[in-house]
Amino acid sequence: MIARDTFYIGGKWVEPSGRQTIDVHNAGTGAVMGRVPAGSEKDADAAVAAARAALEGWARTPVEQRAAVLEKISAGLKARADELAKLIAQEVGMPIKLAGRIQAGLPIANFANYAKLVRELSFEERVGNSLVVREPVGVVVAITPWNYPLHQIALKVAPALAAGCTVVLKPSEVAPFNAFVLAEVIEAAGLPQGVFNLVTGYGPAVGEALVRHPGVDMISFTGSTRAGKRISELAAQGVKRVALELGGKSPSVILDDADLAAAVKSTVNACYLNSGQTCTALTRMLVPASKYEEAKRIAAEVANAFTLGDPLAETTKLGPLTSAAQLERVRGYIRKGLEEGAELVAGGAEPPQDVPAGGYFVKPTVFGRVKPGSTIEQEEIFGPVLSIITYKDEEEAIRIANDTPYGLAGAVWGKDEARAQQIARRIRAGQVDVNGGAFNMNAPFGGFKQSGHGREAGVYGLEEFLEYKSLQLKG
Repeated sequence: MIARDTFYIGGKWVEPSGRQTIDVHNAGTGAVMGRVPAGSEKDADAAVAAARAALEGWARTPVEQRAAVLEKISAGLKARADELAKLIAQEVGMPIKLAGRIQAGLPIANFANYAKLVRELSFEERVGNSLVVREPVGVVVAITPWNYPLHQIALKVAPALAAGCTVVLKPSEVAPFNAFVLAEVIEAAGLPQGVFNLVTGYGPAVGEALVRHPGVDMISFTGSTRAGKRISELAAQGVKRVALELGGKSPSVILDDADLAAAVKSTVNACYLNSGQTCTALTRMLVPASKYEEAKRIAAEVANAFTLGDPLAETTKLGPLTSAAQLERVRGYIRKGLEEGAELVAGGAEPPQDVPAGGYFVKPTVFGRVKPGSTIEQEEIFGPVLSIITYKDEEEAIRIANDTPYGLAGAVWGKDEARAQQIARRIRAGQVDVNGGAFNMNAPFGGFKQSGHGREAGVYGLEEFLEYKSLQLKG
Protein backbone atom coordinates (compact mmCIF):
# COMPACT_ATOMS: atom_id res chain seq x y z
CA MET A 1 0.00 0.00 0.00
CA ILE A 2 1.25 3.43 -0.98
CA ALA A 3 0.20 6.06 1.54
CA ARG A 4 0.54 9.68 0.48
CA ASP A 5 -1.00 11.91 3.13
CA THR A 6 0.53 15.34 2.49
CA PHE A 7 0.62 17.98 -0.23
CA TYR A 8 3.72 19.75 -1.52
CA ILE A 9 3.00 23.48 -1.03
CA GLY A 10 5.46 26.33 -0.61
CA GLY A 11 8.45 24.01 -0.62
CA LYS A 12 7.14 21.90 2.27
CA TRP A 13 5.13 18.72 2.72
CA VAL A 14 2.00 19.93 4.49
CA GLU A 15 -1.10 18.33 5.97
CA PRO A 16 -4.30 18.68 3.94
CA SER A 17 -7.11 20.76 5.37
CA GLY A 18 -9.45 17.77 5.65
CA ARG A 19 -9.28 14.05 6.26
CA GLN A 20 -10.92 12.69 3.11
CA THR A 21 -8.84 10.38 0.94
CA ILE A 22 -9.09 8.86 -2.54
CA ASP A 23 -8.40 5.19 -3.24
CA VAL A 24 -6.09 4.48 -6.16
CA HIS A 25 -6.59 1.10 -7.87
CA ASN A 26 -4.11 -1.23 -9.54
CA ALA A 27 -5.30 -1.54 -13.15
CA GLY A 28 -4.02 -5.11 -13.44
CA THR A 29 -5.77 -6.50 -10.36
CA GLY A 30 -8.47 -4.01 -9.41
CA ALA A 31 -7.09 -3.93 -5.86
CA VAL A 32 -6.51 -0.70 -3.96
CA MET A 33 -2.80 0.08 -4.29
CA GLY A 34 -2.78 3.21 -2.15
CA ARG A 35 -4.44 6.47 -1.19
CA VAL A 36 -3.96 10.20 -1.68
CA PRO A 37 -5.61 13.16 0.05
CA ALA A 38 -8.84 14.59 -1.39
CA GLY A 39 -8.05 18.29 -1.29
CA SER A 40 -10.45 21.17 -0.80
CA GLU A 41 -10.80 24.82 -1.80
CA LYS A 42 -8.71 25.72 1.25
CA ASP A 43 -5.83 23.58 -0.05
CA ALA A 44 -6.19 25.17 -3.50
CA ASP A 45 -6.00 28.63 -1.93
CA ALA A 46 -2.82 27.72 -0.06
CA ALA A 47 -1.16 26.38 -3.20
CA VAL A 48 -2.03 29.45 -5.28
CA ALA A 49 -0.85 31.78 -2.51
CA ALA A 50 2.51 30.00 -2.42
CA ALA A 51 2.85 30.17 -6.22
CA ARG A 52 1.88 33.86 -6.22
CA ALA A 53 4.45 34.70 -3.54
CA ALA A 54 7.22 32.92 -5.47
CA LEU A 55 6.40 34.37 -8.88
CA GLU A 56 8.42 37.57 -8.95
CA GLY A 57 11.60 35.93 -7.71
CA TRP A 58 11.40 33.00 -10.14
CA ALA A 59 10.47 35.22 -13.09
CA ARG A 60 13.61 37.29 -12.45
CA THR A 61 15.85 34.26 -12.06
CA PRO A 62 18.36 34.15 -14.95
CA VAL A 63 17.53 31.74 -17.73
CA GLU A 64 20.71 29.75 -17.17
CA GLN A 65 19.74 29.07 -13.55
CA ARG A 66 16.25 27.98 -14.55
CA ALA A 67 17.71 25.67 -17.19
CA ALA A 68 20.14 24.17 -14.67
CA VAL A 69 17.26 23.26 -12.33
CA LEU A 70 15.38 21.60 -15.20
CA GLU A 71 18.46 19.48 -15.94
CA LYS A 72 18.61 18.45 -12.28
CA ILE A 73 14.96 17.44 -12.41
CA SER A 74 15.59 15.37 -15.54
CA ALA A 75 18.53 13.65 -13.85
CA GLY A 76 16.46 13.01 -10.72
CA LEU A 77 13.67 11.41 -12.74
CA LYS A 78 16.21 9.31 -14.64
CA ALA A 79 17.58 7.98 -11.35
CA ARG A 80 14.07 6.79 -10.48
CA ALA A 81 13.05 5.66 -13.98
CA ASP A 82 12.54 1.99 -13.11
CA GLU A 83 10.43 2.93 -10.10
CA LEU A 84 8.33 5.28 -12.21
CA ALA A 85 7.79 2.73 -14.98
CA LYS A 86 6.57 0.11 -12.51
CA LEU A 87 4.37 2.62 -10.69
CA ILE A 88 2.70 3.94 -13.83
CA ALA A 89 2.29 0.44 -15.30
CA GLN A 90 0.21 -0.38 -12.23
CA GLU A 91 -1.68 2.93 -12.17
CA VAL A 92 -2.51 3.00 -15.89
CA GLY A 93 -2.08 -0.56 -17.19
CA MET A 94 0.55 0.06 -19.87
CA PRO A 95 2.88 -2.95 -20.26
CA ILE A 96 6.12 -2.43 -18.36
CA LYS A 97 8.39 -2.44 -21.44
CA LEU A 98 6.42 0.39 -23.04
CA ALA A 99 6.00 2.19 -19.72
CA GLY A 100 9.76 2.38 -19.33
CA ARG A 101 10.26 3.92 -22.76
CA ILE A 102 7.19 6.15 -22.86
CA GLN A 103 5.74 6.83 -19.42
CA ALA A 104 9.13 7.33 -17.74
CA GLY A 105 11.39 8.04 -20.73
CA LEU A 106 9.49 10.94 -22.31
CA PRO A 107 9.26 13.07 -19.12
CA ILE A 108 12.99 12.62 -18.55
CA ALA A 109 13.68 13.75 -22.10
CA ASN A 110 11.27 16.69 -21.97
CA PHE A 111 12.71 18.27 -18.83
CA ALA A 112 16.18 18.08 -20.38
CA ASN A 113 14.89 19.37 -23.71
CA TYR A 114 13.29 22.45 -22.16
CA ALA A 115 16.57 23.27 -20.48
CA LYS A 116 18.09 23.36 -23.96
CA LEU A 117 15.23 25.22 -25.62
CA VAL A 118 14.99 27.99 -23.05
CA ARG A 119 18.70 28.68 -23.42
CA GLU A 120 18.20 29.10 -27.17
CA LEU A 121 15.06 31.26 -27.00
CA SER A 122 15.34 35.00 -27.66
CA PHE A 123 13.43 36.85 -24.95
CA GLU A 124 13.70 40.28 -26.56
CA GLU A 125 13.83 41.80 -30.02
CA ARG A 126 14.15 45.33 -31.41
CA VAL A 127 11.29 46.30 -33.74
CA GLY A 128 11.72 49.88 -34.95
CA ASN A 129 11.66 52.12 -31.91
CA SER A 130 10.21 49.32 -29.74
CA LEU A 131 11.92 46.71 -27.62
CA VAL A 132 9.60 43.68 -27.68
CA VAL A 133 10.20 41.51 -24.63
CA ARG A 134 8.71 38.20 -23.57
CA GLU A 135 7.71 37.65 -19.95
CA PRO A 136 6.19 34.71 -18.05
CA VAL A 137 2.40 34.64 -18.08
CA GLY A 138 2.34 34.23 -14.29
CA VAL A 139 0.83 31.59 -12.01
CA VAL A 140 -0.11 28.49 -14.03
CA VAL A 141 -2.52 25.78 -12.97
CA ALA A 142 -1.74 22.45 -14.67
CA ILE A 143 -4.57 19.90 -14.62
CA THR A 144 -3.46 16.61 -16.09
CA PRO A 145 -4.98 13.25 -17.18
CA TRP A 146 -4.38 9.66 -16.16
CA ASN A 147 -3.48 8.04 -19.48
CA TYR A 148 0.08 9.41 -19.84
CA PRO A 149 0.24 10.97 -16.38
CA LEU A 150 3.85 12.05 -15.95
CA HIS A 151 4.36 12.79 -19.64
CA GLN A 152 1.44 15.22 -19.66
CA ILE A 153 2.68 16.76 -16.43
CA ALA A 154 6.14 17.27 -17.94
CA LEU A 155 4.72 18.90 -21.09
CA LYS A 156 3.17 21.58 -18.85
CA VAL A 157 5.46 21.91 -15.85
CA ALA A 158 8.79 21.87 -17.71
CA PRO A 159 8.01 24.70 -20.19
CA ALA A 160 6.15 26.72 -17.56
CA LEU A 161 9.14 26.62 -15.22
CA ALA A 162 11.49 27.35 -18.12
CA ALA A 163 9.44 30.43 -19.02
CA GLY A 164 9.65 31.75 -15.45
CA CYS A 165 6.12 30.85 -14.37
CA THR A 166 5.19 29.28 -11.06
CA VAL A 167 2.95 26.21 -11.06
CA VAL A 168 0.18 24.51 -9.15
CA LEU A 169 -0.28 20.93 -10.35
CA LYS A 170 -3.47 18.92 -9.89
CA PRO A 171 -2.83 15.47 -11.35
CA SER A 172 -5.58 12.98 -12.10
CA GLU A 173 -6.80 11.26 -8.96
CA VAL A 174 -6.84 8.00 -10.97
CA ALA A 175 -3.02 7.95 -11.44
CA PRO A 176 -1.48 10.42 -8.97
CA PHE A 177 1.48 8.63 -7.39
CA ASN A 178 3.95 9.52 -10.14
CA ALA A 179 3.31 13.22 -9.43
CA PHE A 180 4.48 12.75 -5.84
CA VAL A 181 7.72 11.23 -7.12
CA LEU A 182 8.18 14.32 -9.33
CA ALA A 183 7.58 16.59 -6.32
CA GLU A 184 10.28 14.73 -4.39
CA VAL A 185 12.67 15.09 -7.32
CA ILE A 186 11.86 18.81 -7.63
CA GLU A 187 12.48 19.31 -3.91
CA ALA A 188 15.85 17.57 -4.18
CA ALA A 189 16.74 19.68 -7.24
CA GLY A 190 16.57 22.84 -5.14
CA LEU A 191 13.71 24.66 -6.88
CA PRO A 192 12.86 27.72 -4.75
CA GLN A 193 9.92 27.37 -2.38
CA GLY A 194 6.52 27.92 -3.93
CA VAL A 195 7.65 27.69 -7.55
CA PHE A 196 6.08 24.22 -7.85
CA ASN A 197 3.12 23.06 -5.77
CA LEU A 198 1.16 19.80 -5.77
CA VAL A 199 -2.41 19.20 -4.62
CA THR A 200 -4.58 16.17 -5.32
CA GLY A 201 -8.33 15.83 -5.33
CA TYR A 202 -11.44 15.65 -7.45
CA GLY A 203 -12.10 18.07 -10.29
CA PRO A 204 -15.29 19.65 -8.92
CA ALA A 205 -13.67 20.36 -5.54
CA VAL A 206 -10.01 21.23 -6.20
CA GLY A 207 -9.87 21.64 -9.97
CA GLU A 208 -12.70 24.16 -10.19
CA ALA A 209 -11.40 26.09 -7.18
CA LEU A 210 -8.03 26.45 -8.91
CA VAL A 211 -9.54 27.47 -12.24
CA ARG A 212 -11.76 30.13 -10.61
CA HIS A 213 -9.03 31.47 -8.32
CA PRO A 214 -8.28 35.19 -8.91
CA GLY A 215 -4.59 34.56 -8.22
CA VAL A 216 -4.25 32.26 -11.25
CA ASP A 217 -3.20 33.67 -14.64
CA MET A 218 -3.39 30.60 -16.87
CA ILE A 219 -4.82 27.10 -16.95
CA SER A 220 -3.25 24.33 -19.00
CA PHE A 221 -5.55 21.32 -19.19
CA THR A 222 -5.43 17.93 -20.85
CA GLY A 223 -8.46 15.66 -20.65
CA SER A 224 -11.96 15.20 -21.96
CA THR A 225 -13.70 17.71 -24.19
CA ARG A 226 -16.56 17.89 -21.68
CA ALA A 227 -14.21 18.91 -18.87
CA GLY A 228 -12.37 21.31 -21.19
CA LYS A 229 -15.63 23.13 -21.92
CA ARG A 230 -16.31 23.48 -18.20
CA ILE A 231 -12.83 24.85 -17.55
CA SER A 232 -13.25 27.35 -20.39
CA GLU A 233 -16.52 28.57 -18.91
CA LEU A 234 -15.01 29.11 -15.47
CA ALA A 235 -11.78 30.66 -16.76
CA ALA A 236 -13.69 33.10 -18.97
CA GLN A 237 -15.11 34.76 -15.86
CA GLY A 238 -11.60 35.86 -14.98
CA VAL A 239 -10.42 36.33 -18.60
CA LYS A 240 -7.64 33.82 -17.96
CA ARG A 241 -5.51 32.29 -20.65
CA VAL A 242 -6.48 28.68 -21.32
CA ALA A 243 -4.60 25.97 -23.24
CA LEU A 244 -6.62 22.83 -23.92
CA GLU A 245 -5.61 19.43 -25.29
CA LEU A 246 -8.81 17.42 -25.48
CA GLY A 247 -10.34 14.41 -27.20
CA GLY A 248 -9.70 12.84 -30.56
CA LYS A 249 -11.23 10.50 -33.12
CA SER A 250 -8.30 10.25 -35.45
CA PRO A 251 -8.59 8.89 -39.01
CA SER A 252 -6.03 6.72 -40.76
CA VAL A 253 -6.64 7.18 -44.49
CA ILE A 254 -5.24 4.28 -46.53
CA LEU A 255 -5.06 5.24 -50.20
CA ASP A 256 -5.52 2.78 -53.05
CA ASP A 257 -1.79 2.66 -53.85
CA ALA A 258 -0.63 2.14 -50.25
CA ASP A 259 1.19 -0.92 -48.93
CA LEU A 260 -2.01 -2.29 -47.40
CA ALA A 261 -0.43 -4.79 -45.00
CA ALA A 262 1.99 -2.23 -43.55
CA ALA A 263 -0.67 0.47 -43.30
CA VAL A 264 -3.24 -1.75 -41.60
CA LYS A 265 -0.73 -3.21 -39.15
CA SER A 266 0.58 0.23 -38.17
CA THR A 267 -2.94 1.60 -37.79
CA VAL A 268 -4.01 -1.23 -35.49
CA ASN A 269 -0.86 -0.81 -33.41
CA ALA A 270 -1.48 2.94 -33.14
CA CYS A 271 -5.10 2.31 -32.19
CA TYR A 272 -4.16 -0.12 -29.42
CA LEU A 273 -1.23 1.79 -27.87
CA ASN A 274 -1.81 2.04 -24.11
CA SER A 275 -4.91 -0.16 -24.57
CA GLY A 276 -6.43 2.52 -26.80
CA GLN A 277 -6.21 5.08 -23.98
CA THR A 278 -4.39 7.56 -26.19
CA CYS A 279 -5.94 10.81 -27.39
CA THR A 280 -4.18 10.50 -30.78
CA ALA A 281 -5.14 6.84 -31.28
CA LEU A 282 -5.91 6.03 -34.92
CA THR A 283 -9.38 4.66 -34.17
CA ARG A 284 -10.95 5.12 -37.64
CA MET A 285 -9.33 3.24 -40.51
CA LEU A 286 -10.56 4.43 -43.91
CA VAL A 287 -9.98 1.98 -46.77
CA PRO A 288 -11.10 1.86 -50.42
CA ALA A 289 -14.25 -0.27 -50.73
CA SER A 290 -12.40 -2.64 -53.08
CA LYS A 291 -9.75 -3.30 -50.39
CA TYR A 292 -12.16 -3.92 -47.51
CA GLU A 293 -12.07 -7.72 -47.33
CA GLU A 294 -8.28 -7.83 -47.37
CA ALA A 295 -7.97 -4.97 -44.87
CA LYS A 296 -10.46 -6.70 -42.57
CA ARG A 297 -8.51 -9.95 -42.68
CA ILE A 298 -5.19 -8.26 -41.88
CA ALA A 299 -6.69 -6.18 -39.08
CA ALA A 300 -8.20 -9.28 -37.46
CA GLU A 301 -4.87 -11.11 -37.61
CA VAL A 302 -3.03 -8.20 -36.02
CA ALA A 303 -5.66 -7.69 -33.32
CA ASN A 304 -5.77 -11.36 -32.40
CA ALA A 305 -1.98 -11.40 -31.98
CA PHE A 306 -2.14 -8.95 -29.06
CA THR A 307 -1.48 -10.90 -25.86
CA LEU A 308 -3.45 -9.62 -22.87
CA GLY A 309 -1.94 -9.91 -19.43
CA ASP A 310 -0.41 -8.45 -16.29
CA PRO A 311 1.17 -5.09 -17.19
CA LEU A 312 4.23 -6.01 -15.12
CA ALA A 313 4.86 -9.16 -17.20
CA GLU A 314 7.49 -8.83 -19.92
CA THR A 315 5.40 -10.90 -22.36
CA THR A 316 2.29 -8.72 -22.17
CA LYS A 317 1.53 -6.78 -25.33
CA LEU A 318 -1.83 -5.29 -24.29
CA GLY A 319 -2.52 -4.35 -20.70
CA PRO A 320 -5.78 -3.56 -18.92
CA LEU A 321 -7.76 -0.35 -19.00
CA THR A 322 -7.15 2.06 -16.16
CA SER A 323 -10.35 1.79 -14.13
CA ALA A 324 -13.61 -0.08 -13.65
CA ALA A 325 -15.49 2.94 -14.99
CA GLN A 326 -13.36 2.93 -18.13
CA LEU A 327 -13.93 -0.81 -18.60
CA GLU A 328 -17.71 -0.42 -18.48
CA ARG A 329 -17.54 2.58 -20.81
CA VAL A 330 -15.56 0.69 -23.47
CA ARG A 331 -17.71 -2.45 -23.26
CA GLY A 332 -20.77 -0.22 -23.59
CA TYR A 333 -19.41 1.23 -26.84
CA ILE A 334 -18.69 -2.27 -28.18
CA ARG A 335 -22.30 -3.28 -27.46
CA LYS A 336 -23.46 -0.06 -29.12
CA GLY A 337 -21.47 -0.89 -32.25
CA LEU A 338 -23.22 -4.24 -32.50
CA GLU A 339 -26.62 -2.63 -31.94
CA GLU A 340 -25.94 -0.18 -34.78
CA GLY A 341 -25.16 -2.99 -37.21
CA ALA A 342 -21.37 -2.86 -37.49
CA GLU A 343 -19.62 -6.12 -38.40
CA LEU A 344 -17.65 -7.58 -35.50
CA VAL A 345 -14.31 -8.63 -37.00
CA ALA A 346 -12.36 -9.35 -33.80
CA GLY A 347 -12.85 -9.13 -30.05
CA GLY A 348 -16.15 -8.18 -28.46
CA ALA A 349 -17.66 -7.07 -25.16
CA GLU A 350 -17.34 -10.42 -23.35
CA PRO A 351 -14.62 -10.64 -20.68
CA PRO A 352 -11.39 -12.12 -22.08
CA GLN A 353 -10.07 -15.46 -20.83
CA ASP A 354 -6.75 -16.19 -19.12
CA VAL A 355 -6.17 -12.74 -17.64
CA PRO A 356 -5.48 -11.78 -14.00
CA ALA A 357 -8.63 -11.79 -11.89
CA GLY A 358 -9.98 -8.38 -11.00
CA GLY A 359 -8.07 -6.51 -13.71
CA TYR A 360 -9.83 -4.14 -16.11
CA PHE A 361 -9.28 -6.15 -19.28
CA VAL A 362 -11.15 -5.81 -22.58
CA LYS A 363 -10.64 -7.78 -25.77
CA PRO A 364 -8.81 -5.99 -28.61
CA THR A 365 -11.73 -5.28 -30.91
CA VAL A 366 -12.17 -4.49 -34.60
CA PHE A 367 -15.43 -3.43 -36.22
CA GLY A 368 -15.93 -3.52 -39.98
CA ARG A 369 -18.37 -1.74 -42.30
CA VAL A 370 -18.83 1.01 -39.73
CA LYS A 371 -21.25 3.64 -40.98
CA PRO A 372 -20.11 7.28 -41.05
CA GLY A 373 -22.09 9.17 -38.44
CA SER A 374 -22.66 6.14 -36.19
CA THR A 375 -21.86 6.34 -32.48
CA ILE A 376 -18.63 4.34 -32.55
CA GLU A 377 -17.45 6.29 -35.60
CA GLN A 378 -18.08 9.69 -34.01
CA GLU A 379 -17.42 9.40 -30.27
CA GLU A 380 -14.12 8.88 -28.49
CA ILE A 381 -14.13 5.39 -26.96
CA PHE A 382 -10.69 5.44 -25.30
CA GLY A 383 -10.18 1.71 -25.54
CA PRO A 384 -8.74 -0.83 -28.01
CA VAL A 385 -11.59 -0.54 -30.50
CA LEU A 386 -10.92 0.05 -34.21
CA SER A 387 -13.57 1.04 -36.76
CA ILE A 388 -13.04 0.20 -40.44
CA ILE A 389 -14.89 2.55 -42.80
CA THR A 390 -14.97 2.21 -46.59
CA TYR A 391 -14.89 5.01 -49.13
CA LYS A 392 -15.32 5.23 -52.91
CA ASP A 393 -12.86 8.02 -53.81
CA GLU A 394 -10.42 10.56 -52.35
CA GLU A 395 -13.01 13.28 -51.85
CA GLU A 396 -15.24 10.99 -49.84
CA ALA A 397 -12.25 9.83 -47.77
CA ILE A 398 -11.36 13.42 -46.89
CA ARG A 399 -14.97 14.27 -46.07
CA ILE A 400 -15.29 11.28 -43.74
CA ALA A 401 -11.90 11.99 -42.14
CA ASN A 402 -12.95 15.55 -41.29
CA ASP A 403 -16.55 14.79 -40.33
CA THR A 404 -16.26 14.51 -36.54
CA PRO A 405 -16.15 17.19 -33.83
CA TYR A 406 -12.46 16.43 -33.30
CA GLY A 407 -9.21 17.32 -35.04
CA LEU A 408 -6.28 16.14 -32.97
CA ALA A 409 -4.39 13.70 -35.20
CA GLY A 410 -4.55 11.54 -38.29
CA ALA A 411 -2.54 9.51 -40.76
CA VAL A 412 -2.29 9.04 -44.53
CA TRP A 413 -0.76 6.07 -46.34
CA GLY A 414 0.13 6.02 -50.03
CA LYS A 415 2.93 5.00 -52.40
CA ASP A 416 2.89 8.44 -54.04
CA GLU A 417 4.42 10.60 -51.29
CA ALA A 418 3.37 13.90 -52.87
CA ARG A 419 -0.22 12.74 -53.20
CA ALA A 420 -0.23 11.47 -49.60
CA GLN A 421 1.04 14.84 -48.38
CA GLN A 422 -1.65 16.67 -50.31
CA ILE A 423 -4.32 14.54 -48.64
CA ALA A 424 -2.66 15.14 -45.25
CA ARG A 425 -2.82 18.90 -45.79
CA ARG A 426 -6.59 18.66 -46.25
CA ILE A 427 -7.17 16.78 -43.01
CA ARG A 428 -8.12 19.29 -40.31
CA ALA A 429 -5.98 18.01 -37.47
CA GLY A 430 -2.98 19.27 -35.53
CA GLN A 431 -0.77 16.28 -36.32
CA VAL A 432 -0.93 14.02 -39.37
CA ASP A 433 1.52 11.15 -39.89
CA VAL A 434 2.44 10.42 -43.51
CA ASN A 435 3.45 6.83 -44.23
CA GLY A 436 4.28 6.16 -40.61
CA GLY A 437 6.35 9.29 -39.95
CA ALA A 438 7.98 9.11 -36.51
CA PHE A 439 6.89 11.03 -33.41
CA ASN A 440 8.86 14.28 -33.03
CA MET A 441 9.10 15.71 -29.51
CA ASN A 442 9.98 19.15 -30.91
CA ALA A 443 6.98 19.42 -33.25
CA PRO A 444 3.88 21.29 -32.03
CA PHE A 445 1.20 19.06 -30.51
CA GLY A 446 -2.45 20.10 -30.23
CA GLY A 447 -5.76 20.10 -31.99
CA PHE A 448 -8.32 21.74 -34.23
CA LYS A 449 -12.04 22.08 -33.46
CA GLN A 450 -13.16 20.40 -30.23
CA SER A 451 -9.76 18.80 -29.76
CA GLY A 452 -8.70 22.07 -28.14
CA HIS A 453 -6.44 25.03 -28.73
CA GLY A 454 -2.87 25.93 -27.89
CA ARG A 455 0.16 23.78 -28.55
CA GLU A 456 2.47 21.64 -26.44
CA ALA A 457 5.98 20.27 -27.07
CA GLY A 458 9.10 21.93 -28.42
CA VAL A 459 9.51 25.68 -28.52
CA TYR A 460 5.81 25.97 -29.38
CA GLY A 461 4.94 24.62 -25.93
CA LEU A 462 7.32 27.07 -24.29
CA GLU A 463 5.76 30.03 -26.08
CA GLU A 464 2.34 29.18 -24.59
CA PHE A 465 3.63 30.35 -21.20
CA LEU A 466 5.02 33.71 -22.35
CA GLU A 467 3.43 37.13 -22.82
CA TYR A 468 4.62 39.85 -25.19
CA LYS A 469 5.39 43.35 -23.90
CA SER A 470 6.43 46.34 -26.04
CA LEU A 471 8.71 49.00 -24.62
CA GLN A 472 8.32 52.08 -26.82
CA LEU A 473 11.72 53.80 -26.81
CA LYS A 474 12.61 57.37 -27.65
CA GLY A 475 15.20 57.57 -30.39
